[in-house]
Amino acid sequence: MTQGTPVLTVIGSYPVQIDRLQIMDTYFQKLSLPSWKPFIKQAVEQMVESGVRLVSDGQTRDPFMTIFTRGFNGCQVRERTEVIEPIRFTQPVTLSDLEFVRSILSDDTLLIGLLVGPYTLSQSVVDHVYLDEKELAFAFAEALKKEAEHIQPVVDMISVDEPFFANIFPEYAPELIDTVLTNISCPTRLHACGDVTGIVSSLLDLPVDVLSHEFTATPSLFDSFAEYPNEKKQICLGSVRSDQERIESVEEIVDHISHGFDLFGDHLVQIAPDCGLRLLPPHSAFMKLKRLDEAIKVAYHE
Repeated sequence: MTQGTPVLTVIGSYPVQIDRLQIMDTYFQKLSLPSWKPFIKQAVEQMVESGVRLVSDGQTRDPFMTIFTRGFNGCQVRERTEVIEPIRFTQPVTLSDLEFVRSILSDDTLLIGLLVGPYTLSQSVVDHVYLDEKELAFAFAEALKKEAEHIQPVVDMISVDEPFFANIFPEYAPELIDTVLTNISCPTRLHACGDVTGIVSSLLDLPVDVLSHEFTATPSLFDSFAEYPNEKKQICLGSVRSDQERIESVEEIVDHISHGFDLFGDHLVQIAPDCGLRLLPPHSAFMKLKRLDEAIKVAYHE
């Protein structure tokens, strides 16, 4: 392989050691939550040490959906998030965490800002206000648009995570994503996990720079993308399983990356785990990233 080396990155979440009982005890003693910065730093340092060059904040503070529903006006989080008033953006949700990450990163490490997609949010809540799936999705899109505008100055890329696209791909999906990213000039990515083999042509039409998918868990995706040989969309290649603790060998990852290179060539710009790593033991998550880094160096003769 002689073309540009892809960047090792993550989809979003990373496991950290959090003593939640200690956090609760601290809260009831001081009636204020302790800082999340040590946990965010723990996640970021692990990613950087493993070789990741485009890091996230680890989605450390809150699960990837409730961090936004807890942050937007109009939602209350109980067993599930309920929409009880019109959705409104009132203040940035992830900006302070991203600013902290930026402050501890070296100049040669890049930062990705993560947004949960508006369609996934609309499908994950109990709606007592809009009573219309499309209207609710666009309400979330407008709030996410403002979040994207606030975090753009701090990050090198913005990624929108739409796992529900694997289940249902609404006809208004391109307009939704365009609403979120309409004022964004930095590079953009769309991550859709699961089996998206049936909607590849629709995904290729989305207004983003990079598509990110689970090519390891769903190897038939190679065949689906091969049906569009003239497509110039850039690809983030999921290259290790995020739902299994087993740590893949460098050799099998190199074979996987080589398959991706044969199909996508220099449009293969990022290599990552299939999805977020939050549910894995920290050692497995770290070693999967480290093996990815080693495999990239072997595959691209670095």
